Amino acid sequence: MSGILENPIWYGLISGNKHLAIGSGTVKWFPENVTTFAAMEQFTNANFQLLFDQFPAGTTRATFVPPGVTVSRPWRFIAEMEIYQMMHDGPLPINWQSGKISSLGDEQIPDMLELTGLTNPGPFKERTIDFGNFYGMYDGARLVAMAGQRLQVFQYAEISAVCTHPDYLGLGYARQLLLYQVSKIREEDRIPILHVKSDNSRAIKLYESVGFAVSRTLNVLIFRKD
Repeated sequence: MSGILENPIWYGLISGNKHLAIGSGTVKWFPENVTTFAAMEQFTNANFQLLFDQFPAGTTRATFVPPGVTVSRPWRFIAEMEIYQMMHDGPLPINWQSGKISSLGDEQIPDMLELTGLTNPGPFKERTIDFGNFYGMYDGARLVAMAGQRLQVFQYAEISAVCTHPDYLGLGYARQLLLYQVSKIREEDRIPILHVKSDNSRAIKLYESVGFAVSRTLNVLIFRKD
């Protein structure tokens, strides 16, 4: 089923994330306060038009596409970013500590928004936590690192929002949270994946160090309805 990962947002919206899905037929999207992601079953002009018709003027949305797919009018193209999709299919991690890792819930949303505002790990909104499976590490009252899960694509689970407070870089917190997430996913007999900008060499090196490898290249398209 690896072909589904060429269009992971769509397949997440019809499988593990379907409880958050809005739309019907061949176009679907997440609530605005969860994420800006939208998707379509196939990247056709007709589906871009159908998606366009669902939103008011001023709406900005984003999607993952295979290389070569472009935004179709009447959407206005905003930006394109190359990302790597990485997959972990090696042995279950060992030799890591989880004593400082705690589950994050609604009470921690202000802390999560503050941390993601400082670190910009990707889109993170007031209800991004509704994806579930967010965990973090605190130093006193300060959230200093976190990692969550986002797209749930059949047997694949995407690790996302991996970030560390600038004052706590180099202490191994992101690595511990990654290993914790990988272990939880693998213990469910699922396969961890993640997405990273292709020019983020520091993050790629970290992900490779815990057993991830690049499986394909995708593009993020950002587009707006004027």
